Amino acid sequence: MKYMEVKTPAKINIGLKILSKRTDGFHNLSTLFYPINDLYDVLTFEPSNRFEFFCDSESAPKDDSNLVVKAKDLLSATTGSTLNVRITLEKRIPSQAGLGGGSSDAAAVLKSLNELFRLELNHQQLMDLALQLGSDVPFFIGLSPSIGESRGEILHKINLHIEEPILIVNPMINISTKEAFQNVAGHGILIEYNNFVINGHLNYAKMREEVQNDFEDYAFGKYSEIGNIKSLLYENGALFSLMSGSGSTVYAMFSNLESAILAAQKIPPEYFVFISNPHE
Repeated sequence: MKYMEVKTPAKINIGLKILSKRTDGFHNLSTLFYPINDLYDVLTFEPSNRFEFFCDSESAPKDDSNLVVKAKDLLSATTGSTLNVRITLEKRIPSQAGLGGGSSDAAAVLKSLNELFRLELNHQQLMDLALQLGSDVPFFIGLSPSIGESRGEILHKINLHIEEPILIVNPMINISTKEAFQNVAGHGILIEYNNFVINGHLNYAKMREEVQNDFEDYAFGKYSEIGNIKSLLYENGALFSLMSGSGSTVYAMFSNLESAILAAQKIPPEYFVFISNPHE
């Protein structure tokens, strides 16, 4: 095998509705996934005579509970292949933040090892394995703006290009996805995300009135600082703001980079702050 380095991007959820509890213990949901390509972890794959995994983050697990290791083990079990490789993970996306960092890493492992070891799994096989690892992982196999249904794995690509800068703020609070789902009820109200997209662009005025994240009530109730971030972003000119995933990250679109930078300067210095600039 050869050396490979892969950037694994984050995502935001533009709306997230929990529709109902499923008999398998999961939830039916409706969301719009959007990739943040300039915020990413970095995975490197190198030849080795055994499997090795290294990660530079103190908060990320280093054992087989890490999604990187789970993805490698699942591929090995599925194909019957011994995958001797050294994987190094450089974390830049905050963990347990609603930005899909772990899911993106897992998808990258599936795709990269499939290529490096010539396992010849097709797209649908990779998607099936991705779903076994987590509900968000299939989105990162294709990495196109997509409406997600069912657990999030039924994906419908959508023509969407966000040209405004996106300010991403995480107050360094970890919210367990399992805990979040245990504290949200299904509303059964489907958002038609196509109604908010005109010629590939979002209608922010309409979105402010109608697009919601059902996890916000729980997250804001338990951690008031998360709700305070959203209020601060609107007070400083956000076109649209919402919490991503089950939290705790809040993002906002701004009309221009200067406005996003000015808003970012109001954020407490101990928070994680990133401005995604599509024009860079």
